[in-house]
Amino acid sequence: MTVSKIAVLLLAVACASVAQAKTKPCEELRKEIETKIQSAGVTSYTLEIVTDSEVKDPNMVVGSCEGGTRKIVYQRNDD
Repeated sequence: MTVSKIAVLLLAVACASVAQAKTKPCEELRKEIETKIQSAGVTSYTLEIVTDSEVKDPNMVVGSCEGGTRKIVYQRNDD
């Protein structure tokens, strides 16, 4: 999968996630994002739920939950 395809996928996931941030539990949202990433053929990655203050790179955020107080961070693992 090319980098541009992954970027488009992550942008789509992030946009969908923002709309659901106020009501969706973090673990439920993480599972939905994980399903979308896997369906795109990405196999080596990490999704982590963190607080706003723990976000090191805002470009890695693919979801927001619990009223925007927590973020889901994506990191691709290179094999």
